[in-house]
Amino acid sequence: MAAIVAAGTPVGIIARSGSEVIGWCSVAPRVTFRKLSPDQNDEEKGIWSIVCFFVVRARRNGGIGAALLDAAINHAFKSGASAIEAYPVDPESPSFRFMGFKPMFAARGFRATGTAGSRRNVMRLDG
Repeated sequence: MAAIVAAGTPVGIIARSGSEVIGWCSVAPRVTFRKLSPDQNDEEKGIWSIVCFFVVRARRNGGIGAALLDAAINHAFKSGASAIEAYPVDPESPSFRFMGFKPMFAARGFRATGTAGSRRNVMRLDG
């Protein structure tokens, strides 16, 4: 990932409160990331992935994650995405919580298309 960033490839968006960075969402063309689902069709073009979120602890549960997701969707489609994939978990999942929660994606029209491992859901939003 460090080499990708050093090469100038954008891999995400940030949330700020004034000059303070309070959150991050990794969103980029799917080919930027390692294979995220065993059923991934790498011949499909124009697919972007949302792979992780981070919100500073003091700002969690305040809507920052949802705002980052909305911004990530807008960013991907404005940048030419034909569809967006995400890999969220159910809210009660004990791991992979940094990938976001399934209901947040479903509320924005993402549909389930499969699973990636035992906890991650593969969800997709077509443009």
